[in-house]
Amino acid sequence: MVDPAGFVVSGVMAAGKSTVADLLARRFDRSVHLRGDVFRKMIVTGRDPISPSLGAEAVRQLDLRRRLAALAANEYWRDGFTVVLQDIYMGEALTEIIDLLEISPLFAVVLAPRPDVVASREQLRGKTGYVGEWDIETLCSSFESTTPRIGLWLDTSELSPTETVDEILLRCEAGRVK
Repeated sequence: MVDPAGFVVSGVMAAGKSTVADLLARRFDRSVHLRGDVFRKMIVTGRDPISPSLGAEAVRQLDLRRRLAALAANEYWRDGFTVVLQDIYMGEALTEIIDLLEISPLFAVVLAPRPDVVASREQLRGKTGYVGEWDIETLCSSFESTTPRIGLWLDTSELSPTETVDEILLRCEAGRVK
């Protein structure tokens, strides 16, 4: 593995992105775990809700979130850090974030556990993502059908977070996008 490098870790809510991204980043001497959603959380007033039926302002804010995450990731990489960027990059958002990143080599990883596993993990989390209009089956199905099949897609249903990281590092060339 060339150091520094970049990894984009994506998947639905409760797929294990945060845990896996953090463990992955810790496998490198100089690394950063960059959470894309932190840029949305910085909006104090005027933050539009993220829901299945996104309004124009929510779409604009998601675009801003991606651009800011890419800027930060590129700067960390230029300074010699391996970057593990984690967020929900669904549909064309996955190719959009890859296009914004200058990092090379760059690997994309999509964590794709079965919906029943996502439901179990959701119950064990300290936060709740699936409320209101959100439905696990629908989101998993939509993610699967709209997101381009680029990078390394892993069904992590039967893998622990550590086993998932081992699998990513073992098969990372299959996920190389730059």
